[in-house]
Amino acid sequence: MAFETKQGKWRGSVGGIVDAPINKVWTIVSQTKKLPEWMPMVERCTDLAGDEGVPGYIRLVSGFMFPQENGERSWIKERLISMDSSSHSYDYKMEASNVGLDGSVNSLKLIDYGDDSTLVSWSFAIDPVEGASEDTIIDYLGFLYKSCINRIDSAIQKKEMLASITSQGRSFLAKW
Repeated sequence: MAFETKQGKWRGSVGGIVDAPINKVWTIVSQTKKLPEWMPMVERCTDLAGDEGVPGYIRLVSGFMFPQENGERSWIKERLISMDSSSHSYDYKMEASNVGLDGSVNSLKLIDYGDDSTLVSWSFAIDPVEGASEDTIIDYLGFLYKSCINRIDSAIQKKEMLASITSQGRSFLAKW
C-alpha cells in the first residue's frame, strides 16, 4: 500500500490481482446493485438520483464500513464523477456521511494482467480528519479496500456457480 500527503489531502492506494478476465471483474465492480457482493461491510446500496454509470449519479451506501460509537450503521452519499467502460475505471466523491470523510474521492481502475487475470487498483484522497492520525486512517482505508478487492474473485465464482445451477435446473425441467 502506498500513501502520501499532497496539497492538504491524505492519499493512499491498494491493489490486488483477481483471477478472472477484466470484463467479468468490470461486470461486478461497475454495478451499484452488486456492491454488497464484493464489499463485505456494505449491507445496502440505494439509488438516489440520476442514472447509474452516468456522471452525476448519486447513491447511498450503508452498512458497517466504519465503526460508530453508538453501534449505528455508517452511511455515505456518493456522487459518480466519471466512469469509462473502455478503460474500466471510475471515480466517486463522498458528498455526505456520518463517518467524517465528506469530500473524499475514490478511484477504481482495472488493468488486464494477462492469463485471464485482472489487476484492481484502488486509490483514494481524503481531507485530513481532525483528531485522527493520518497513518491510522490511511492504513484502515487500505485494509478496508484491500478486503473488498479480495472478495471480487469469490463474487464472480458465486455468480458463475448460480448460473450453472440455474442452467442445470432448466435442463432438468425441460426433460420432464
